Amino acid sequence: MWWRRKSWYLLLLSLVLASMVWIQMGMFLTHLIFGVNLKLNFFKFCISLFRENSFYYFLVIFLLNTMIAYILLVTIGKVIAQIFLSFRFRKRLLNLKDHEMTRLYGTRLNRHEDLMIIKSDRILAFTTGIKNPVIVLSTSLVQMLETEELEAVVEHETFHKNNRDPLKIFILQVIAHSLWFIPLTKWCYENFKIMSELMADEYAVTKMGSEMSLGSALLKLIKNSFKTPSTLVVQFSGESVNFRLQQLVEPQKAIPVKLKLFHIVISIHVMLLLMGMVLFTLA
Repeated sequence: MWWRRKSWYLLLLSLVLASMVWIQMGMFLTHLIFGVNLKLNFFKFCISLFRENSFYYFLVIFLLNTMIAYILLVTIGKVIAQIFLSFRFRKRLLNLKDHEMTRLYGTRLNRHEDLMIIKSDRILAFTTGIKNPVIVLSTSLVQMLETEELEAVVEHETFHKNNRDPLKIFILQVIAHSLWFIPLTKWCYENFKIMSELMADEYAVTKMGSEMSLGSALLKLIKNSFKTPSTLVVQFSGESVNFRLQQLVEPQKAIPVKLKLFHIVISIHVMLLLMGMVLFTLA
């Protein structure tokens, strides 16, 4: 429950920061395009600090327009790229789909609608899809794990599917990349991914009734990753896997997710600057 609440805090924080910047950006574009005189806009305030028609006046306008164009292009580009890549990726998965094994394990695991097994020598276990998420496993993974271990992995991925993690992570990624000048957005993105893995493990343990099956599967996947690191595609970044193992060994122990001082200082300064500009304009 705590991880779920904390993950929502991260998602909400990132959305609030993005909304503040995007709303201000929209207000500024409305002022430029339609000549509407809007208050409480820090972009407009930046321009007002310089004498009209001076060199610095046009320089600030150029820099602001460049920043706004960058944010728009990154946001729109990411969305378009995601749609295009999702279509291609889904098509490739369908070409690799092992229909016989998908039917077999769909019946065995009672997952006829949202489970897909693909032919691959790589160790694959992931959830893909923004609108209709699907759990994808590779034949190599299925052959490597025992039945209960495989069930635990599927339950882990089921949480990602039910929690709409692919969509949430995509949103956080777009925000982090477009608002790079607010480090908190990147921190939210990175830590949400870790928390989503911890919550998925917790869900799988609850469904399986113990940590044994998931822990055994996790250790096998880690062992395999050391043998052939280029063939493993699961969530095993160094920090994430350490947290996951710690949670399985000591489920009652709180796992700290630390915020770096650099992220705090830079983000606070940026937000204070933006808020100060808005308040100054209002006064």
